[in-house]
Amino acid sequence: MFGIGKKHIKTEYYDKENWRPALKCSICNGEQVAGFENIHTGVFKEEMFIRNNMELENFKQRYGIEEIKKIY
Repeated sequence: MFGIGKKHIKTEYYDKENWRPALKCSICNGEQVAGFENIHTGVFKEEMFIRNNMELENFKQRYGIEEIKKIY
């Protein structure tokens, strides 16, 4: 059982052999989008817009990510 007020976050699956987590950052306006970059082709697949550190931490928890690469 979980304590009152605590949410259980289920880790979602992504293809770790072909995709790596990445944070696409705009140099101009500072916007950030979390998603996955294809290791072979460099194609970026957007998952969610990041507005603050809490949203980034939620994305990392959702997929069980410890470190995330930044793309500019």
